[in-house]
Amino acid sequence: MPPPTPHSEHDEPRRAQRLLFLAGLFGVLLNFPLLAVFDRDGRVGGVPVLYLYVLLLWGLLVALTGYLVRGSKE
Repeated sequence: MPPPTPHSEHDEPRRAQRLLFLAGLFGVLLNFPLLAVFDRDGRVGGVPVLYLYVLLLWGLLVALTGYLVRGSKE
């Protein structure tokens, strides 16, 4: 297995921009207008729709953040 290549100086600002965009996107997705759309009496598998929406978004946020922070292996 070859040793990992050091990140170039250009990768860090780009990664920071992507993380900032991700934070803004999830800030919008977890704000009132969209939360109100999912705040209803329905249930999926016994779990309220709002809880499921927040849980899935949270999991997606963790996964995408982990992917961006870890970086690609080339």
